[in-house]
Amino acid sequence: MAETKKAGKTKSGADTSVESLGYAEAVAELEDILDGLESDTVDVDVLADRVKRAAALIRHCRAKIGDARLHVEQVVGEIDAKD
Repeated sequence: MAETKKAGKTKSGADTSVESLGYAEAVAELEDILDGLESDTVDVDVLADRVKRAAALIRHCRAKIGDARLHVEQVVGEIDAKD
């Protein structure tokens, strides 16, 4: 899967590309975005950008999970081949 290179802001306010985030960081940012979207004070001017960023983060997390699954299957296959 291709990873998106869109930049966003972390809690500290620093710009961060999606591809540079680890899984836990991406999930934490998704939770922040969700909290913001669920609030009564959501800024409509940034709503579309937040939703686009969330979509990129979700794709990134899915890619990370897929990569991890493939790695685990490879390791298990190597272990099985040695037995």
